[in-house]
Amino acid sequence: MADLPADAEGRGVTLGEAKWSAVKELERRFPGLTADHVRFEVLAEATAEAEASVRAEVDEQAWCQAAADLPDEPAERVRSLVNTVCAGLGLRASVEVHEDEEELRATVNGEDLGLLIGKRGMTIDALQHLALRAAFQGQADRRRVVVDAAGYRERREATLHRAADRAVGEALDFDRPVELEPMRPAERKVVHLYLRERTEVETHSEGDEPERRLVVTPVRGRPSAGAQPDR
Repeated sequence: MADLPADAEGRGVTLGEAKWSAVKELERRFPGLTADHVRFEVLAEATAEAEASVRAEVDEQAWCQAAADLPDEPAERVRSLVNTVCAGLGLRASVEVHEDEEELRATVNGEDLGLLIGKRGMTIDALQHLALRAAFQGQADRRRVVVDAAGYRERREATLHRAADRAVGEALDFDRPVELEPMRPAERKVVHLYLRERTEVETHSEGDEPERRLVVTPVRGRPSAGAQPDR
């Protein structure tokens, strides 16, 4: 859930305007969102001196259900949801879905998919999270769900691997811990797994979200620990 920006604050001269402002902010991430899909918390009533303030949080289940008339099959649920979001963002794109025993993957093809990917993949990660929720509603047997766009996942993984290699080199050259840039949990996991077999270094995470970052530390004069799970 930490990867999904499913809440926002809104302000206005009236409580209604504050709610409208929050919904409009969330609508950028959840196309087709209405107030029926949002829970509101009043942070401050409007006064003569100050605006009203509210916090709005998306009811993801309700939005998923309303965003698409979800079919029975998980693969078609994902296809329907991703198509609906692409249409809501005004993208001219097609969605291909492939599945096996371990994974269900939806690949979006088209031009100018940067809006779907979002800054550092935030939007496509949010959509992937929602696709997982939609695909296996009420089912105990779940598989991994991946939403990709024009090869973004492979490119991003390659970028993370290069950053990890640079950090290992610097940690060993200067015999000191090296911090990588802040990453979301899924990206930290990619780096942890990539460095798992590098016995000359170990990894751990430090800090609080969203500034939590992975640290690469050289292992000197003691049994190799390898990469440690994210903490």
